[in-house]
Amino acid sequence: MASRCDSYGETVDIPHADIEVDAELAARLVAAQFPELSGEVSPLAQGWDNALFRLGPRLAIRMPRREIAAKLIEHEQRCLPLLQWLVELPLPVPVAEGRPGPDFPWAWSVIPWVAGEPGAHLAPAARDRYAVQLAEFLAALHVPASAEAPVNPVRGVPLASRTSAVLARLAGLCGRMPGDELDALTAVWDAGAAAPVWAGAPLWLHGDPHPGNVVVAPDGRLATVVDFGDVTAGDPATDLAAAWLHFTPAGRAAFTARYAELHPTSPALWVRARAWAVSMASAAFAASDGSGPMAQMGRDGLEQVLTGGN
Repeated sequence: MASRCDSYGETVDIPHADIEVDAELAARLVAAQFPELSGEVSPLAQGWDNALFRLGPRLAIRMPRREIAAKLIEHEQRCLPLLQWLVELPLPVPVAEGRPGPDFPWAWSVIPWVAGEPGAHLAPAARDRYAVQLAEFLAALHVPASAEAPVNPVRGVPLASRTSAVLARLAGLCGRMPGDELDALTAVWDAGAAAPVWAGAPLWLHGDPHPGNVVVAPDGRLATVVDFGDVTAGDPATDLAAAWLHFTPAGRAAFTARYAELHPTSPALWVRARAWAVSMASAAFAASDGSGPMAQMGRDGLEQVLTGGN
């Protein structure tokens, strides 16, 4: 999920597609490049950057719908096989890596299908059930990154480098949120930007840890974590924004406690993480007039930031 919110109309919850990607195109590409994988193709979701299709009973197709996301698929193809060695949850490691061609100009992937419900479809209280599990996943992921880690100018970086963009976005929410709430969110951001920066080695990061990027099994446990397009290396506080993006205070307490049991932390780390939650949640909330699922997810995150610290 990027933070660019000016390329589409007020009532649209995701950016307009640069290329309209449909099931017919997805099926044609699979048949041409991977005929051994051909099967029934049906649409699943049109996301912020990518379209997702079901391919038979066990696979899915992930295709960029915006040019800005085309390189992100390549980042996933390069990094997911490495990251799978770090974590126990099954990741969407590509089964086949589609090549650009005359019918579609960008890379695309065939990935395993994992059944479940996106975390964004659940209320924060329901997400609390996987708080410990998500903490364990991130603690395992957060190890020093290899040279394969992509550079990402908007994730894992010092917060001060994002101040102008975030404060401009908050200012744009005037009229949609009470002024005292915007003042409080600005104060959270300022505290994060003023906190000591990450001084350790750059760690592997998911980069976009919002609830729409987890799949939840019927028993409430995590089935997988998806959408590694923003994968990068840097400050783990970026991913720890999940504490506010996903959970209520009870779930957040369980998340932060379990992460701290498994990984070195500091008060400054959580101050920065809460500020990252302001950045990501405000980007989601600003995505529309507030009526769409992305905006609701953003509003939930902002409300959790306003409830207090970790």
